[in-house]
Amino acid sequence: MELRPLGSTGIQVSPLGLGTVKLGRDQQVKYPWQFKIPDDAEARALLELAWELGINTLDTAPAYGNSEERLGQLLPHKDDWVIVGKVGELFENGESAFDFSAAYTRMSVERSLRRLGRDYIDVVLVHSHGDDMAIIHNEAVCDTLAELKHEGKIKAIGLSTKTVEGGIWSVENMDLVMATYNPVYLDELPVLQRAAELGKGVVIKKGLMSGHADAKAGGGGVEEALRCVFAQPAVSSVVVGTINPVHLRENVAIVERLLG
Repeated sequence: MELRPLGSTGIQVSPLGLGTVKLGRDQQVKYPWQFKIPDDAEARALLELAWELGINTLDTAPAYGNSEERLGQLLPHKDDWVIVGKVGELFENGESAFDFSAAYTRMSVERSLRRLGRDYIDVVLVHSHGDDMAIIHNEAVCDTLAELKHEGKIKAIGLSTKTVEGGIWSVENMDLVMATYNPVYLDELPVLQRAAELGKGVVIKKGLMSGHADAKAGGGGVEEALRCVFAQPAVSSVVVGTINPVHLRENVAIVERLLG
């Protein structure tokens, strides 16, 4: 797969990114089938396969159980990956909680750096709880991320949003946005269009509807979903969360066919 620019950040990302929630968390997830968190050998093999297939982008978060720690321990070519991390959400005792304060944001980023074993994180996004604009106007997280970027601990910042208004604010005021877009949820198209106008990066989440796009799960098929996503010129990368090597190969083949 040819790498794509993440807007004007100077970061090059693979059009298919690998989400890592299933490496660290199996509670309160919305996939169509149950799964078992892979052991270290299985996780390492998956990451090695992703690298061999041309994937250089990984999505993680403190809320994904011990995903960050496992990446820090298991990643091949550790310094060569583009890591998309997050701040704001924590997942403890089976439930999510949120903290967007300056102190927590700084602590969270520095903890992620230690867990990942890196000097910087390529991208850090605000992990929204749903009320994007309240976070933007009432919390310190966005300003704190800007400070951490200035300090060199982050290369690019943005929001993982839940609303059109928040997504547009993110592309107008930050480096990029992580938005939801798939064949059955097109509401955030204005965000993608605004990003295209401004030359900002877009990472798509739930492009495969958390697995429900699969025809076996009643969806219209993975290829249909990816075609829908990549029809939008602003899209830099779409994150898929598979831990199945066969599915990963199939997804890469589809993307190469669509973009070839």
